[in-house]
Amino acid sequence: MPLTPLDIHNKEFSKVFRGYDEDEVNEFLDQIIKDYELILREKKELEGKLNEVFDRLGHFTNIEETLNKSIIVAQEAAEDVKRNAQKEAKLIIREAEKNADRIVNDSLSKARKIAMDIEELKKQSKVFRTRFKMLVEAQLDLLDNDDWDKLLEYEVDATELDQD
Repeated sequence: MPLTPLDIHNKEFSKVFRGYDEDEVNEFLDQIIKDYELILREKKELEGKLNEVFDRLGHFTNIEETLNKSIIVAQEAAEDVKRNAQKEAKLIIREAEKNADRIVNDSLSKARKIAMDIEELKKQSKVFRTRFKMLVEAQLDLLDNDDWDKLLEYEVDATELDQD
């Protein structure tokens, strides 16, 4: 067990003939006591500071562990978000491809229908043109027919009758 300043102060030395000067020894011991007390006080202060540092170190170690765990959780969350985003992107792409295929197929179907409608209209137009041509030719034939001349002669005869 270490000496205390009180132990040093209360130390009694045996007296011998021709020993050390008692006042000088006491004075030296007093100086040792003061220095020893100062060292003990500094030691206590340093121990207190060291305890504070250990407490702070423990606090910062806890913070570091918490931050490391938080970083790991954040990284895992980021990976989850990334995986989910990739899955969602794949789903969106698949859906877009399906929609594109459907749109293309619908467009091709509509284009085929329109092409068929155009062909039908061409046929109808040919039929109409042929019928119209036949009608016009029939009308021209009627105009070229001699019956018109007979009708005109008949009218002339009717006017002659009126004059009589």
